[in-house]
Amino acid sequence: MSTDQPAPSSYAELHEEGWRRLLAAARRCLERTGGALDGDIGLTSPTEAERRTVIGITGRYRPETAKRLTVPLADLDAYLHTRYGTGLLQTLGRLHGPLRDRPAERADEASASARALAAAEASPLAGQDWYPAWLERIAADGTLTRLLRRGDAALLQAAVRVLETLPEVRGDGGRSPLPLPVLAEWATGDTKALLPGGPLEQLVLRALAQRTAAGDGQPARAVPRDREGRRALWESAGAVADDLASQVLVLNIGARGDDVVCDWLRDASGFGIPFRLTLHQLTAADVVPAAREIHVCENPAVLRAAAAELEDRAAPLVCTEGIPSAACHKLLAAAARSGARLHWRADFDWTGLRITAAAVERHGARPWRMTTADYRSALAGGESTPLTGPPAASPWDPALASALSESGQAVMEERLLPELLSDLG
Repeated sequence: MSTDQPAPSSYAELHEEGWRRLLAAARRCLERTGGALDGDIGLTSPTEAERRTVIGITGRYRPETAKRLTVPLADLDAYLHTRYGTGLLQTLGRLHGPLRDRPAERADEASASARALAAAEASPLAGQDWYPAWLERIAADGTLTRLLRRGDAALLQAAVRVLETLPEVRGDGGRSPLPLPVLAEWATGDTKALLPGGPLEQLVLRALAQRTAAGDGQPARAVPRDREGRRALWESAGAVADDLASQVLVLNIGARGDDVVCDWLRDASGFGIPFRLTLHQLTAADVVPAAREIHVCENPAVLRAAAAELEDRAAPLVCTEGIPSAACHKLLAAAARSGARLHWRADFDWTGLRITAAAVERHGARPWRMTTADYRSALAGGESTPLTGPPAASPWDPALASALSESGQAVMEERLLPELLSDLG
């Protein structure tokens, strides 16, 4: 909209106090309107120097008590033409560089945004409810605009490729979880593309958070800030940040086979010693538990008590330590495929209900002391902590979720320890 030729020395007065705010306001107005000279600009609480400048431009007296001065852009343009031989647009360009055409920029931005969204909507994932909701959110909250302005529009398509590669997202949950560097290499050609805290990881995790919330019938959630929450999101989609860090705690879980990992499990089981398995070990050895009945708890205190009191007499027990890890899912999936019955429990809170419901659906598990009667009995046993977070359903016993809502109290499974040890013995 203007020339970038150097400003002549005769423009010196335009850098003085009486002109600075006026010309800045003119630039903002012209950039906003695409260079149209048919508007007005105003100065609030003008100084004496600004008042004299405006009087000189308009030829109209402005009292010293005026709180706001208005100047038509056409008057300012005519004044500059008469005094300097250059109009407003050319003068501003020479003083401070070319003006931006913001309406054209917005149009270009909208066009680029539409193209990026159209490319993303062509994904096979578009048929899943959470996917268009994710795209709608990143378009509505300005995320996509910020990517475009930074020149990172390609990140959206990279995020789509990552999502399309994730086993659980594309419906290939039977395969082993993908380490993040492998996932990044397959989807983007760069093993470091999904480093924690990076823009691509954040974009993908927002999609996975949307997917998880949709699966729970809840509104969209923010990406967890804590490491464990982010790990759980990746693992829910079939990826692991580190197959050595993904572990599962077990007690008296024997295994079939002559692999060294199976030998370790049999030795630990023979002495009633708790044992930790990594996802790497489970993948390398293809461990299949030998037990026909396996109990699953959420808190390590239950497994620790079983090891201390029952030792090698305790029934086979797996501890999820909160949200089950990829290692935990792999071990229990192998057990379920071999015909083992899984008896599963968690805390009486909303997360515990979600964990148990997911286990019933994913592994065919049977809830273990997770009935309304169990909850009411435990609730009567002492003080409890308030429930937090979004509510969850209990499909195996719908009255259980209603009872939690009614009381508003959570009960940790340690309160049921005598009953649980009785079952395990």
